[in-house]
Amino acid sequence: MQQSAIHFSDQFYSKKIKDLQVRSIRIAHPNSSVGDCARQMAAEQVSCLFIGEDQNHIIGYITDLTLRDKVLAKGLSPDISVDQIHETELISIDPESSLVEALLLMFRTKARYLLVKGNEGYTGWVSRTKILTEQSQGPFMFIQSVKEARHIAELQDKWVRMPELIHLLISRGMKAANVNQIITTVADTITQRVIERVIKELGPTPAKFVFIVFGSEGRGELTLKTDQDNAIIYEDKANEHREEVRAYFLDFATRVSTALNQIGIDFCEGELMAMNPKWTHSLSHWKRNYDTWVSDASQETAMNYSTFFDCRAIFGELSLLDELKSHMADLMERAPERFFVSLGHNALQYEPPLTFFKRIKTEEIDGEKQINLKKTMRPIVDLARVYALKHSILETGTIQRIQLLESKGIFTRKEVQELTHAFEYLMNLRLESQALSILEKGNKPKNYLLVSDLTKVQQVTLVEIFKVIEEFQARIRISFTRTL
Repeated sequence: MQQSAIHFSDQFYSKKIKDLQVRSIRIAHPNSSVGDCARQMAAEQVSCLFIGEDQNHIIGYITDLTLRDKVLAKGLSPDISVDQIHETELISIDPESSLVEALLLMFRTKARYLLVKGNEGYTGWVSRTKILTEQSQGPFMFIQSVKEARHIAELQDKWVRMPELIHLLISRGMKAANVNQIITTVADTITQRVIERVIKELGPTPAKFVFIVFGSEGRGELTLKTDQDNAIIYEDKANEHREEVRAYFLDFATRVSTALNQIGIDFCEGELMAMNPKWTHSLSHWKRNYDTWVSDASQETAMNYSTFFDCRAIFGELSLLDELKSHMADLMERAPERFFVSLGHNALQYEPPLTFFKRIKTEEIDGEKQINLKKTMRPIVDLARVYALKHSILETGTIQRIQLLESKGIFTRKEVQELTHAFEYLMNLRLESQALSILEKGNKPKNYLLVSDLTKVQQVTLVEIFKVIEEFQARIRISFTRTL
């Protein structure tokens, strides 16, 4: 990796939104003309003008780009009211949030501006350019460079450079959750660039569609050892067009997955990819899939399809996934008890690697004692999922699920702290081990960790974490499977 791409200021990682000089909110009434708004922006020298009755009742905003793309390019009169052309997707952030969290939110939502919202309402706004200036040449400039890459070879080069970046971030003390989000954001961005390229090759899509991801990418928890878990949902079409639409998207998906594999995001060994005809379907077909999985509710079904409840859209018509998730929510409300019992059993498949005497149980691989960190983390992922679905939480991230369960009174503050610490500690070890495996040994990243590489303090910490996981699995046995 080039030196400029990995040099960044330590101060950036401790800064919060409240530490910045945020810009004052300038307001225009929804009935104002576009011309008046443009003149107001010029007079006040702002690139973003918010639209609403007042500062606490904002309904949208316009930018220089809005005026260019929605007015000038379309030849519209500057006398039309601004409520006909303003942007409506308002993204806000708490002033206590870190700059890291702000940039991740901006890259995830594609927002160029964030409203700062405290206990007493909106207090100002901040631009992506402002935060990137604070950050200089760090990981977010790297993400920006990925967004600007277009050729497969460029995208491949970006992915190859990830291990060094991740090693640096961990060594600087960045939280594992934020590192996961950076890897996920880069993988998402690469996939988006590939999809745009394939659409350009094949021509316009014959129907609205959304490209979705599952598993660790769906949860925003990618590591350096990742493969593809994706699918396509397309809108229902009349019978005479069904085969034509399906043929297009299967060809489309094959090209996308092949390019991703070439870049370094490997094919899924279990073939959970949109290029597999099983996972590219119309919205109505996907609804029937979930109907079947929930009504069948066997342990085998729970084991095979639980990851489909960790889905997230990364390209296309997001409303298609929103509608599917709304259907999922209805299913959860009336799901048979055995559905949750089977998910409970699924969360008990992998036990923490502890011996009877509460010491670390290892596996011998290539003559060395190792533990599988992915399997060790699996119970936390599974227990968060089963509790979340049981209590109608459709958020996909493990930590977010756990925090929302606290807000519903399912977990106590102490339990949330224990689970969050356990998950982040294991994830940090996993990420660090993978990065070093690539950088120092030239090996492919793996989920196994050599016990001999652990300090005594790390070994003691792991034992305590495994005990916490055991306690929560005991709770699941009682709560969901009615057994001890």
